[in-house]
Amino acid sequence: MGSSMKKKRDKKKDFQKPKLRLGKAKAKADNFTDTSFKAKAIIVNQQSLSTSAPSSALQFSHFLSLASSSKSETQRRDALAYLTSQISTKPVNEPLPIPATVILPKLLSLLLDGSTSVRTNLLKLLALLPSGDISAHAETALLYIRAGMTHLAADIRRDALLALEWLLTSTSSNTNDPVVSCPGGWVKTLNCFMTMLGWAASKEPTSWTSASKASFDKTGKMFPQQLTVLAHFIRAGLEEDQTGSIHYSGFGFFQLENRHMMMPSVPNAFAHLNLFGRCRDEEGEMYVDREDRQRVFHRVFMDAVEKGIERAKKEAGEAGRAGAVLQKVLHDGMADFDGSD
Repeated sequence: MGSSMKKKRDKKKDFQKPKLRLGKAKAKADNFTDTSFKAKAIIVNQQSLSTSAPSSALQFSHFLSLASSSKSETQRRDALAYLTSQISTKPVNEPLPIPATVILPKLLSLLLDGSTSVRTNLLKLLALLPSGDISAHAETALLYIRAGMTHLAADIRRDALLALEWLLTSTSSNTNDPVVSCPGGWVKTLNCFMTMLGWAASKEPTSWTSASKASFDKTGKMFPQQLTVLAHFIRAGLEEDQTGSIHYSGFGFFQLENRHMMMPSVPNAFAHLNLFGRCRDEEGEMYVDREDRQRVFHRVFMDAVEKGIERAKKEAGEAGRAGAVLQKVLHDGMADFDGSD
């Protein structure tokens, strides 16, 4: 009986409101921690203080590192946007905080980035770089562009075509365009176009059908864009060079009949001889001369491209117009080819 009454009294205590007396502080909790102390100083080991802000080159290098190595696509996108704004707002005659020859190798791999916003900001940045510094990195850029052209994702293939168009435009002022004359630049890139367009035909007759494979995408604006960039690429490789034919000297000028007698105007002018490199196959060879590019194009790609153009012209619309432009470029580029290997 006594135990039961004790339990009732203990239970009532839980619901009783304590009576507070005037001027008496509230009782502190059992886990109360006194934080009323004040520190006069906080000492941090290895503290580095500077009265001057970091230089623009240091900030540019920091954001370049973020753009090339960050695992967050938001950080890569924002870093590329910062680099673009820094380049676009600098005075015309002021050099870049970091040379383009350092920027390009770090950022070219982003052509295959899975984020559309990252690739879009990258293309904006590449368009602002000085065209004179891009030629030396044409071979490296083509490696990523060709990988993008045959990518499974349609938006990456589209951006790879835009990157190739940027590369062709940036190097078009050169007498010998490195995009079509670097190792693998001519044949390997054309093979990528043939695969993308579905124009690669079988060379050996078999009992199976020899129809071309279906292209990656022939819907919307992708197919006309592919034809337009292919026309730009073929024009760069087959167009007759109109510059560099006059040699000036102190005694006037005279016409040089053989351009091989002129002084080379490009670095590593004998790279096509491959004196110290590995053996190259037909795809990886350097086709420095226009005649060599005409010869290999006529032997390997001419028939497939002509058949593809005829099919494109039958589609009419934007694809038909792009096919007509490609046909004219092909006709102008191969007009003086005699057909002999």
